[in-house]
Amino acid sequence: MSEPRVIKKYPNRRLYDTVESRYITLTDVLRLVMDRIEFVVVDKKNNADITRSILLQVISEQEQPTEQILTQDFMIQLIRAHGGQLQDLVGGYLEQSMKQFMNHQSQARERVNAVIGADPAGAPGIPAMRMREMGRELARDMSREADKDRPDSK
Repeated sequence: MSEPRVIKKYPNRRLYDTVESRYITLTDVLRLVMDRIEFVVVDKKNNADITRSILLQVISEQEQPTEQILTQDFMIQLIRAHGGQLQDLVGGYLEQSMKQFMNHQSQARERVNAVIGADPAGAPGIPAMRMREMGRELARDMSREADKDRPDSK
């Protein structure tokens, strides 16, 4: 496996892609993520890895009023989980939940297509409220499935 692409963040807040030899935007970082290109963002001043900070900025830009994934309640709970005794547990749980969700992506796609009567290539969208409800239903199903795999704690 090759080394991750290095993106340098300069004091003027600009990001410089060392592979493409050009300044990039957060939209370009989003493209790297979507294209599954491994990268690391380092602070030019002290060479610190600030990849997580940049990824949070990308998520923040994605969370515009018309394209929200994270509810306000979820974000409040996430903030409250930071620094608590269960911080590592919460982080690990969220990571495993997202991995499991991504593994069940085809199941979710089939459910959406069944509701809207779409072919696998897709069709017009359905209201956001119904999509959110379907996401919750899928999360409950995934939770039940995970509970079946969990060893008895008795």
